[in-house]
Amino acid sequence: MADRSYLDWPFFEERHRKLAQELDDWCRQTKWPHHGDSVDATDEACRQRVQLLAEGGWLRWCVPREFGGKHESLDVRSLCLIRETLARYDALADFSFAMQGLGSGAISLYGNSEQKRNILEEVSAGRMIAGFALSEPDAGSDVAAMNSKAFSTTEGWKVNGEKSWISNGGIADYYTLFAKTSDQPGSGGFSAFLLKADNPGLSIVERQEVMAPHPLARLQLKDAELSREALLGEEGKGFGIAMATLNIFRPTVGAAALGFARRALDEILHYSGNRNMYGQTMQKPPKKHNR
Repeated sequence: MADRSYLDWPFFEERHRKLAQELDDWCRQTKWPHHGDSVDATDEACRQRVQLLAEGGWLRWCVPREFGGKHESLDVRSLCLIRETLARYDALADFSFAMQGLGSGAISLYGNSEQKRNILEEVSAGRMIAGFALSEPDAGSDVAAMNSKAFSTTEGWKVNGEKSWISNGGIADYYTLFAKTSDQPGSGGFSAFLLKADNPGLSIVERQEVMAPHPLARLQLKDAELSREALLGEEGKGFGIAMATLNIFRPTVGAAALGFARRALDEILHYSGNRNMYGQTMQKPPKKHNR
């Protein structure tokens, strides 16, 4: 196992060290379901991992304590440790955990009491899979280039647009959706909404494949009607909501990368140490020859 002495740093508290050890023990004892290359197989494997994480109690770190969570508010250090550990054992488990957090993070931060009550406990229990619909074909890192638009109606909102590279696309029960609600230039003028997966006008038009299989899709919205209650936070404050949510979960991406790197190091050391060459392995000391 690669060095993990960083857990002794004063940056971490005893609760963080305990969390890392307990999760590592749990991961070693867990039999991760195999997933194939097909979309259906990957979707099912992802659902299975959400259930495993929920049964293990690990999704409680994705939501505040008031709604079934572990801590009063989201703790970035805990989230990082969980992703680093999960990534060492199973990439799809890391993905599943991360998306339960990212997809519900904006609700934890900006949702009203009814929105939190209806969704967060379900996410923590694994009964609801979360999605985060921000990126578009021409608006990835440049969020201000967003083209999806939400128009105010007498009953709520009507949304048109397209979202791309949406994680959990196709299996999510709801999406935190971002769309322009005014013509204000730049990062201003767009808002956040809660969009149910079965909402009329929403369709999955493409399942997108990547090197590391996980649920990913292009979403299309054609005159999708949302109620007034679907608005998340204040109208026109969507950029701040998106950035605040991403600021919590961006550090966890680096933590997951560390977990993948640690696993890669373990694998190559095991392989090189056990590879048989010239009648012996590198783990065995070379024979001494008398000169």
